[in-house]
Amino acid sequence: MEPVRKNFESLPDFPFSLTFRDTKTPQNELPNHFHDWYELVYVHSGKGSFFIDRTIYEMRRGDLFIIPGNTIHRAFPDKEEPVTSTALFLNPLLLEQPSLGEPFTYMQCFDQSRKNRVFKTACSAELQIDIENLLNHIEAELRLQKLGYRHAVLLNTQRLLLEINRDRNHGKQQKGHSSFKGPNWVRDILLYIDNHFTEDIGLSSLCTIASVSPAHFSRVFKQLTGMNVTRFINVKRIVYAKELLLETEENVGTVSTNCGFESLPHFHQVFKKIVGVTPNQFRKQE
Repeated sequence: MEPVRKNFESLPDFPFSLTFRDTKTPQNELPNHFHDWYELVYVHSGKGSFFIDRTIYEMRRGDLFIIPGNTIHRAFPDKEEPVTSTALFLNPLLLEQPSLGEPFTYMQCFDQSRKNRVFKTACSAELQIDIENLLNHIEAELRLQKLGYRHAVLLNTQRLLLEINRDRNHGKQQKGHSSFKGPNWVRDILLYIDNHFTEDIGLSSLCTIASVSPAHFSRVFKQLTGMNVTRFINVKRIVYAKELLLETEENVGTVSTNCGFESLPHFHQVFKKIVGVTPNQFRKQE
């Protein structure tokens, strides 16, 4: 199954969405997906695993996952004790604000997650209480829609991100390498792909590096990440292609080559299948 590009139904002036206390099951959980919006996932109860970018994390009560835009991810709820979680989605434009003379932005926690490639935070008891209270306030405002409810949602979201940033700034975030859930060879292969996805790599060469058979590699990789290795590499390439299309003036052919695609038609085909538009259309609409 190809990764899904999640879309949101929201008003242009209020790019925000909340999925409150949703109990995940293997049947109703989204397949691998990514989106431009930024996402917080807080675990209220249950257990499972969460594949984000290149790491497989355990999910437990009190865990917080901080997921920047265009980061591929998928949750795998436990069959016996499925996860109940709240997911908060927002467009960064919602939180643009003046600096007020200090080096702080509400998006710092997302920037740190992207830079350090660590997406899980083990919350302190105090932060868990703050998060649950603020999420309750946000849900009530969205449900009751009293006068100024969008402003109230924004204020509570700002306070939520402020508390998360303060907690992380005190060095309480969990290290990513100690969170990995799965065989060491899978961890090593995910790191290898992350460093070499623009090169000519495939199942055969990766099996040699991992010292496992193709059948075993394919079964375990898909079980832990939700997709086969070819699709995973393609998604990595397309996310990188989006960055190049937005941040450089390179033509589409050069972007295709720099991302590791053998031909321009294949790049167009894969890009449109994952993003929903052609590379040129994506560049123009952004």
